[in-house]
Amino acid sequence: MENLTGTVSVDEDWGRLEDGRPVGRWVLDDGTVQVALVEHGARVQSVLAPGRDGRRADVVLGFADLAPYAGKGRSFGATVGRFANRIRGGAFPLDGLEVAVPPTDRGHAIHGGPHPFSEKLWTAHPVEGACGVRFSLLSPDGDNGFPGALSVHVAYALHDGILAVTTSATTDATTVVNLTNHAYWNLAGEGSGTVDAHLVQVLADAFLPVDEGGVPTGEFRPVAGTPFDLREPVPVGYRVELDDEQLRRGKGFDHCYVLADVPGGRRDVTRAARVEEPVSGRTLEVWTDQPGVQFFTGGSLAGTLVGKAGAAYGPRDGLALEAQGFPDAPNHPEFPSTVLLPGEEFRTVTEFRFGVA
Repeated sequence: MENLTGTVSVDEDWGRLEDGRPVGRWVLDDGTVQVALVEHGARVQSVLAPGRDGRRADVVLGFADLAPYAGKGRSFGATVGRFANRIRGGAFPLDGLEVAVPPTDRGHAIHGGPHPFSEKLWTAHPVEGACGVRFSLLSPDGDNGFPGALSVHVAYALHDGILAVTTSATTDATTVVNLTNHAYWNLAGEGSGTVDAHLVQVLADAFLPVDEGGVPTGEFRPVAGTPFDLREPVPVGYRVELDDEQLRRGKGFDHCYVLADVPGGRRDVTRAARVEEPVSGRTLEVWTDQPGVQFFTGGSLAGTLVGKAGAAYGPRDGLALEAQGFPDAPNHPEFPSTVLLPGEEFRTVTEFRFGVA
């Protein structure tokens, strides 16, 4: 399928789940950047982006076939939810009731519980008049303990080297929603080693410190004078190695940066972060309207999963910049609200802008 901004193609039987259901793989190409998307998890499976020499390399961590995504690699490139990041103890108050989500990480719920959106099979349709695909999912009332039937849509559109991700949701009962994409990036090419030499900039004056379980304490801590000051580009490996309690707790960076003024948390789509790989010259900018971005340097990657290039993914072999609401927001009235009411629409836009320095 061709349109004014690029081409869209699909392999409707890229792989099959254990129950026999086929999983499609969609490819968007705008002539500069090529993006592959998979219906399982509504995920980004590959991104081919050009470097300074014009050659394209796959800059997103992932797998050559479906099996790892349906197993331990389920978060790679995926849409995560209903609630991205952590909820303390898997419990929170809502409308006078206590909601319980089964804990999955050190006694806390993470990325939506034991059966999150990243392991669901989404339906997909091309976006008319654009180089894009729209994924849809209906999460039933009580899914992983969350109240309300939630209708979710994630639209990916590619143009001029920009991958725009528009996520929306509606509910039939009061609930909470926090959705993001969990792509790991390596601008030297996935499987090429660590991202230590990548220059990272996050345009935030504060971050959310975490406890030993990786859950925010509720403090808004200024980045000034700390290893978390990324307002100017710095090599990420140098910062990760600094002696700092918060870095030890996150096995590197695994923290939410505060992008927006609180308490409302809403903002225009503006630049949140920039990454540059000095050798290839590839750059990635993250633009978003979300109040926070989780910067994660992959400290939990343990070398047990082998990627598309045949290399096992170890710590710091990729980095994630996950635009989102604040972690554990349902337990923090001082954080921007993640509550969604019937009749309202959750809607957010994040753009991944690829370029060359």
